[in-house]
This record gives sequence, structure tokens and C-alpha cells, in this order.
Amino acid sequence: MTTNHRILLNSRPVGTPTAENYLLDEVELPKPQDGEVLLRTLYLSLDPYMRGRMSDAKSYAKPVEVGDVMVGATVSEVVESNSSDFSTGDTVLGYGGWQEYSVEKAAYLRRLDPEVAPVSTALGVLGMPGFTAYAGLLEIGRPQEGETVAVAAATGPVGSVVGQIAKIKGAKAVGIAGGPDKVAHLNELGFDVALDHRTGNLKNELKESVPQGIDVYFENVGGDVFKAVLPRLNTYARVPVCGLVANYNLTELPEGPDRSGALMGNILTRSLNVRGFIQTEFVEKHHENFLSDMSGWIKEGKVRYREDIRPGLDKAPEYFNDLLAGRNFGKMVVAVGAES
Repeated sequence: MTTNHRILLNSRPVGTPTAENYLLDEVELPKPQDGEVLLRTLYLSLDPYMRGRMSDAKSYAKPVEVGDVMVGATVSEVVESNSSDFSTGDTVLGYGGWQEYSVEKAAYLRRLDPEVAPVSTALGVLGMPGFTAYAGLLEIGRPQEGETVAVAAATGPVGSVVGQIAKIKGAKAVGIAGGPDKVAHLNELGFDVALDHRTGNLKNELKESVPQGIDVYFENVGGDVFKAVLPRLNTYARVPVCGLVANYNLTELPEGPDRSGALMGNILTRSLNVRGFIQTEFVEKHHENFLSDMSGWIKEGKVRYREDIRPGLDKAPEYFNDLLAGRNFGKMVVAVGAES
């Protein structure tokens, strides 16, 4: 191969991204310099945070510039190495983005062992989503034995891990998902309560199924799910907030009265601990333990995972919209140079 196919940000989306917001181009294969390696992308991770990076609004990370390659974590094969740390044929975790090939600094890569777990899991249960669940729940949620932990998008790569760690810690796990197939999967994973937010009756179903209230709510959705959960939060409940995917395509505030005062009143009168976080802030403290614990839990069957692997880099924009709309089932991964 002498060319590299890439997907660029062509324009900033307003609302749901469209095909016009992307540009598929072809360029000459890049060359690695000293300390760099040339990588062939095997798997590309699609994650909700990417929608925020398509916007130029102020955030925790710089936006993707119009004309730049869309960002994303990748599992790749080393094609050419100008570093003593990696050899041709090594499989690594990097951040190559939406393209077939990338050049990355060797210092930023992590070698993967396919004997430990399928390498695609480095983008999910053994990667950033799994670590988000692990660090956010244990550092902020701090579930205690006998408490109740609830999580939305509970069949996703973050939510499913949150619920299973809660069970490991002796807590009751309540999962909220969209559709009967996903609810059935939560039961397979061992959640104590599995609810479908698409029934339109989530608030009452929570009241009936969780009469003891909720001590930890791991927030990664927001919107109507949070409105249903809020009345069930116990005094001193902890709410780790890692995402608000229900809001990512909004172009204006929802209609209706301003309920921010009521929300703040609930935070005050019930002494709620609502803490937003970005997983990178916990890497130094927790990542080594995460890799050890999660690898062990998977091996022991205490944590199970599901991947939604789909073929074709050119279809990544379509798959990304499916992810934002909840039309995925498990960790969304694009098979670029690997068989799906």
C-alpha cells in the first residue's frame, strides 16, 4: 500500500452530524521519523465524546479543526518502526483516529498481548470506557455493601462495567437501557433490576423496583433518564458524571420551565455529591490497578462484555450516529484492517 484513506472533519455539525460534515480523502502513506512508528489500523473505537470534539465550544479538550482527521483510539499493527521499543508486527493501542494508517510517537503507545484478551477489548472493557467505569465508580461513587447503584446506558461499555463492579463490591445493581433485548442482556449480566426507559414509565418503575432508593447513580446519559432517577436519590447519594449523551446533538435548551433551581434544591436538601470527571484525571492513581483487576475479573467470569464490531472505515459516520442514538449493542468498534 502506498496510500492512506482518512475521514476528515469537513464542517461543524448543527444537531445530528450529516454526511456533509465529513470528507473521505486519500493521501500518500506517511513516513515515521526518529522515535515514531507507522501503524496500520486494525480497529477504530467510536465513543460519544467525539461529538463534542466536532464542536468548537469550550470544553476539556481542544476541538478537531476543520480539515483534520477525526480523532479516536485505535488498535493497530506496527508496519515500520523507528523506535527500539517496537518491532514490525507488534500490536499496539494508540490514538490514530479515523484513518487506515497513522504515524505515532512510540512513547504514547501501549503494546497489547492477544493471549491475554482479544485486542479489540483495549478499546472497551480493558480500555478507556472500562477505566471510566472503574475509576468513576470507585473514586467518586464508592459503593458500599448493601447499597444500591444505578446506571443508564447499562449495556454500553461503561454502564455494563459499572453494574458488574457494583455487584463485585456487594451492592445492588440497577440497569437502565433501551429496548427489551438490552434489558434481557442486563439480566444475563446479573443486574438485580433491569428497566427499559423506552416504556415511558421509568419514574414509576423505579419507584416500584427500587423502594429503598438509590445511593449511587452513575450518570452518562442525562435527559429524561436523569429526571426519572433524581426523585429516587437517597440522602448523601453520590453521582459520578462522565457523560450526557442525550444532550450532545441539542441545538438549544429544551422547552419548558427552568428547573435548575429545583435541581440545586435537591442537591442541597439531600446532601447529594454530584461530581463531573474526565477519566484522564485518575490515570496515575488507578490505571495500573484497573488493568490488573479488570483482567482478573474477566478471567474469573466476574465481568463480561459485549462488542458491536462493524466493518468499513467509510461507514464510520453512519455507525457514529447509530451510537449517539443508542442503536448500538455493546462497545462500538469499526473493523478497519481486521476482519469483523
